[in-house]
Amino acid sequence: METKFSVTFNEGVAKIELSGRLDATNAPLLQEELKKLIGQDVKRLVFFAKDLEYISSAGLRVIIFAKQKIGVDAQVYLIGAQEEVLNVIKMSGLDNFMVISDSYDE
Repeated sequence: METKFSVTFNEGVAKIELSGRLDATNAPLLQEELKKLIGQDVKRLVFFAKDLEYISSAGLRVIIFAKQKIGVDAQVYLIGAQEEVLNVIKMSGLDNFMVISDSYDE
């Protein structure tokens, strides 16, 4: 499946919609898009992963990059992740700094 993502930023909230696969072929593109947020006042990084079927270590690195470079003090959310993606997130330990939920209320 083709991967699609979109990044929007409004009033301190960066919303990242993910679908398909986030792996070495497209993670660099997402990272480039996220780099545009460096220097902004990002309070929340919200990854919507309901339609994300797969995440590789390259995808995990993008999430870590976002936390470290864009919003070191920002809250990071993972919304609606499927079981397979959630397992990878938990195995990697990223769930230690993320709010994992089925839905997101602003």
